[in-house]
Amino acid sequence: MPKGLCIIALTISIIVFALFLMDLVMGLSGMQHLAPFKYANMLFDIVAIVVSLVLAVMSWFTFREQV
Repeated sequence: MPKGLCIIALTISIIVFALFLMDLVMGLSGMQHLAPFKYANMLFDIVAIVVSLVLAVMSWFTFREQV
């Protein structure tokens, strides 16, 4: 079960990373109408990207310890 939780956390962190990165890139490139969150707050996008990367790294290291 812990391996499954690590894989789920890694998957969720990748989805969150992609979603907020897409919002940031589209917002900065002038396509706010296509951004998932309409480029509401750049600081929140950056924080969410960093936090999702931290979660992905922690999940990956924990998964590698269990293999």
